[in-house]
Amino acid sequence: MKTLLALAAALAIAAPAIAADSLADIAWITGQWRATQGDGAVVTETWLPAEGGVMPGISRTLEGDKARVEYMRIDEKGGQIAFTAIVGRQPPTTFVAKSRTTDEVVFENPAHDFPQRIIYRRCGQQLCAAIEGTMNGKLERIEWTYDRVR
Repeated sequence: MKTLLALAAALAIAAPAIAADSLADIAWITGQWRATQGDGAVVTETWLPAEGGVMPGISRTLEGDKARVEYMRIDEKGGQIAFTAIVGRQPPTTFVAKSRTTDEVVFENPAHDFPQRIIYRRCGQQLCAAIEGTMNGKLERIEWTYDRVR
């Protein structure tokens, strides 16, 4: 019985060391990033540092004289990291972090039409991002390679 109690106490003490992911683990996303696509569109993504359990972000795509804006946030919810996108007048869509390494985080929402996955990866001094999923029965993937602006 004492051995069992000692084991339980050791696990309770060790639990914080293997606690759920935190926003600090993906702080490398913070900053302003810019990518120019093959068609000349310029995409700027800005992520503010995490405070109060949330890392707010905004993405602007400039195509000629037209701009599209997407609001984003990454928060800690129920011991998990979640990415929420607000595009136009659509309701917010949340993707939960399903895998994470020191250089990559993959958010998933299998119920969403497209994308079902949002991926951020640290690529040296650049930020690589991708969205992917099934669209019209076919796996689709769109990628961006961002340079740090600040």
